[in-house]
Amino acid sequence: MTKELSWTWLLLAGLFEIGWPIGMKLQSQPAWRVAGPALSIACIAVSMGLFWLALRGVPLGLAYAVWTGIGAAGTFLVGVAFFGEAALLLHWIGVALILGGVACLKLA
Repeated sequence: MTKELSWTWLLLAGLFEIGWPIGMKLQSQPAWRVAGPALSIACIAVSMGLFWLALRGVPLGLAYAVWTGIGAAGTFLVGVAFFGEAALLLHWIGVALILGGVACLKLA
């Protein structure tokens, strides 16, 4: 497996990592009582599978930091964009630091 493909798997794993908290948030709505947790479980399973594939070409510590960074920043952005959650200046600075750290890890 090529290194580029491993990074692609890692990026996709991070994007699916965003899905499980969304499912948990949605389950509080009556229409999503069952589908929300199902979405969470599906996203966790796909994310873990893709993370496993990524580990074939990306070191564990680096992969985990990138994976969780994508998940944390992405979940924040979805919360702000779709759930009307607060977005103070310090929140944005924190997310920028997370994304900057992920970029530094990738470039190193």
